[in-house]
Amino acid sequence: MSSIALAPSSSSKLVHMSGRSSLQVPSITTSSLVPSNLAALADPPVRQIDAAAMDYFLIELVNTLRESSAVATARQKKVEKEMIEAGLIPPPAQVAPAVPKKETGRDSLTSLNSKSGKTVPVVDEEEDAVRVRLEAIGIHVGANFTERLCRDRPLFAETLDAIKFVCKDIWAAVWEKQVDNLRTNHRGIYVLQDNAFKPISRLSSWQGRAEAVKRARIYAAMPAGIIRGALARLGYHSTVVPEITILPQCTFQVKLPKGT
Repeated sequence: MSSIALAPSSSSKLVHMSGRSSLQVPSITTSSLVPSNLAALADPPVRQIDAAAMDYFLIELVNTLRESSAVATARQKKVEKEMIEAGLIPPPAQVAPAVPKKETGRDSLTSLNSKSGKTVPVVDEEEDAVRVRLEAIGIHVGANFTERLCRDRPLFAETLDAIKFVCKDIWAAVWEKQVDNLRTNHRGIYVLQDNAFKPISRLSSWQGRAEAVKRARIYAAMPAGIIRGALARLGYHSTVVPEITILPQCTFQVKLPKGT
């Protein structure tokens, strides 16, 4: 966001036509045109808080949104059920049960996931609703941070400059460090890697490391929204996918549309 300088008015200096006397009018500065209350809103004073406050806030935020999303999902299903019973909407299509495959000697007694070596993720409606809400909050936060940090900067000429702004300025303002690694294929895909991502650095689970990684994924939804909000305020509409394979490392894949 570039600042606009007001050009001095041509009437700032009035000279008497007779040449005997002149009247000097004091120049009007930009700061005198802005009331003090509006200036305080544009540049609020810096307030210090405890470093652990954000960690506690994120924990309570996830728990609160999880309970709220469960209530909202139950309410939505109840309304849909009432509308189906009243004949206002058609009932959902029934999913045909999968035909069990005949086992052979080479088939495993477990599911097909063990053959491919990959597990198919199960979509949880309530967990997905929490993720959507967290990302929406992150978009709002990232946009506000970008407005504050880019107030006195010119527009970014290149897409890579905007990504570097996120990796340096946004990361330092929110998580007090910079991204450890930035990679790109020069086709609109950027990979941001943080080897010690602060929001998940203190997460653990008594059920083991795999369960801790699974639970940590929900805490990366709000940071992904912060990245999306920052880029959106700069004029880049992106898709951000967080990935956590080992704690406390977190990777964000940023995909921009072609031609940006």
